[in-house]
Amino acid sequence: MIKTIYILNGPNLNLLGTREPDIYGAATLDDIKSACANACKAAGYNMAFHQSNIEGEIVEQIQEAGRKGAAVLINAAAYTHTSAAIYDALKTLDIPIIEVHISQPASRETFRQNSFIAPVATGSISGFGTNSYLLAIHAAIDSLK
Repeated sequence: MIKTIYILNGPNLNLLGTREPDIYGAATLDDIKSACANACKAAGYNMAFHQSNIEGEIVEQIQEAGRKGAAVLINAAAYTHTSAAIYDALKTLDIPIIEVHISQPASRETFRQNSFIAPVATGSISGFGTNSYLLAIHAAIDSLK
């Protein structure tokens, strides 16, 4: 049975490619999805890729990943810094959780330097642009070995 890596994306990431390209680059979320699908497939994994601007939908995807997934990569975007609900959902998982950020939150506004996800994550990858997703896929797979 082929295992699935869940890649979950939070608010405003649907605007990648046009939203603050000086911070997030020119790649769209579809570009990221395609690159992640190729990386997962090459490693022998399926991928479930989701984006939502709605916190509750992200919580539901985390819960599904707990039932069906091998690992979770999550770029919760602004919810990283505000969501106890996402923290609580992630805390229930017994699979690798990799926190992902395109930019480097530690070098940005002070409020972005606190992560509700980091305490429950297996690890965090940030600051490598859209390559952060590919690095996170490799980290998740390594965690599964």
